[in-house]
Amino acid sequence: MTTESQAVETAAAKPSRRILRVASAVLIPLIVLALVEGTLRLAGVGFSTNLLVPCTVKGASASCYNLFFATPYFPAGMVQTPRLYSIPTVKPPGTFRIFVLGESAAMGDPDSAYGFSRYLEVMLRERYPSMKFEVVNTGSVAINSHVVLQIAKGLADQKPDVFIIYSGNNEVVGPYGPGTVLTSAGMSIPVVRGSVFFRSTRIGQLVTRLGTKKQEWRGMSMFLDQQVPASSPLMRQAYANYEQNLRDTIAVAQKAGAKVIVSTVATNLKDCAPFASMHRKNLSPDELKQWSALMQRASDVEATNWLESVEAYQGAAAIDSEYAEVEFRIARIFWKLADYKSAHDHYVRARDLDTLRFRADSRINEINRAAGTASGVGLVDAEKILSDASGDGTIGSDLVYEHVHMTPEANYILARAMFGQIAGSLLTVAPPSGDRVLSEAECEKLLALTRYDRARLFEEMFNRLQKAPFTNQLNHSEQLMRLAAELGSSDETPNETAAQYQWAIAQNPDDTMLRLHFGMFLFRYNRAAAAQQMALAQPWDGYPVFLPDGTQVR
Repeated sequence: MTTESQAVETAAAKPSRRILRVASAVLIPLIVLALVEGTLRLAGVGFSTNLLVPCTVKGASASCYNLFFATPYFPAGMVQTPRLYSIPTVKPPGTFRIFVLGESAAMGDPDSAYGFSRYLEVMLRERYPSMKFEVVNTGSVAINSHVVLQIAKGLADQKPDVFIIYSGNNEVVGPYGPGTVLTSAGMSIPVVRGSVFFRSTRIGQLVTRLGTKKQEWRGMSMFLDQQVPASSPLMRQAYANYEQNLRDTIAVAQKAGAKVIVSTVATNLKDCAPFASMHRKNLSPDELKQWSALMQRASDVEATNWLESVEAYQGAAAIDSEYAEVEFRIARIFWKLADYKSAHDHYVRARDLDTLRFRADSRINEINRAAGTASGVGLVDAEKILSDASGDGTIGSDLVYEHVHMTPEANYILARAMFGQIAGSLLTVAPPSGDRVLSEAECEKLLALTRYDRARLFEEMFNRLQKAPFTNQLNHSEQLMRLAAELGSSDETPNETAAQYQWAIAQNPDDTMLRLHFGMFLFRYNRAAAAQQMALAQPWDGYPVFLPDGTQVR
């Protein structure tokens, strides 16, 4: 062999050796990690973060919500869960399965017993008595589209017929959002999904457990220092992530053969002042002085001269167009002047500029509308529907308690719109019993929404609004006065309340939500009867049942 040919062979071998070294540098660590992961699994370290785990319900095989599912998205001690649910392994003929995806508003907070999914279920059940409807509400507090997508993936093999997506309120404050305290913030989709994958592994769980301290969930007050202005570049990433996650969620649902309904999100505009405001970054000291003077002047005459006041507020807005509270103040004066269109526009702008971003803004709903009008997808425009149902076209506290959580009336209106979308799919499957949709009163009788329960819901919201960030709102005292007027307003006797529950349970004995709430009501009067009802409401076999005082009854 000549010296020249040897040199050629040596040169040809060099890339091969480089490839081999690179492959070794990548593969060997991966093999080591795989061995460690396998060893940890065999040793019983960590847990599965799949959405569903095998279980039994009344002796039958089912898939139940995994209490560890949400751990990749929350710090230790702060994991939020939906109301526990189970899905029968065998889907009997004539069964129509609906999955609801979203956050706390989709869940039905402050009480999932009266969320739109419950109204929808009784509407469908009464209209199509020959079919069995399984409406599974997976909504949960503090999650966002990153979590919703994984929920959809976990449900894709459960023979779904319809997915309903009501989402968007927590894109900034939820996991991986730019205003979150739950995880790292403001990350791109590939980085988020890589982080979730790592935290789902046994290695990731071990590292996370060793590297973080257990924390306590403190609700919305945890986010007080996480203000994100509308002009922040981080918002572009949040919108892009939401749009991508929503598209991927729809694709997962459609691949599973399900109809998809996307809803816009309804928020309280008229009676929910911004939680926080920030001045624009480049505001000079002289401009701030002028702005403050105009604000003082507007405030001084607001009660006596609306026109002069709104003119001064508009002058302040011209100096600083990013301060949310100014827009809310302008909106309130236009409302008093009966210029409802102008008021509505300023209420919308006040929400969109709110720097504590607990409400879906206009851009989020634009994304929802675009997704809902895509081929093969149905749109329910909750924002428009509830605006049309509101006085003078702006959603207020008559339909949304505080910022995003809907009243029973609003949940009924939304459910009726969703019923219209779904009913068309059932025309060739099951004969309807008439052509009338249940009224709100008829639905609430079947759901046992008693006067006692209405007063209970108002009390829950009254207590909630006495905490930050609600206490920082311009109209906080007005909100409390409105709710206080509803407290103790029930003149219903305990016997009347019990009779309504008993009637509703007789119509649907398998409704565990009814039995759970009946048990909670009975607790103060008859502990034995309460324990019996709550035992019948247990989500799956072997799951412990507790009375309201913490006593375990099964």
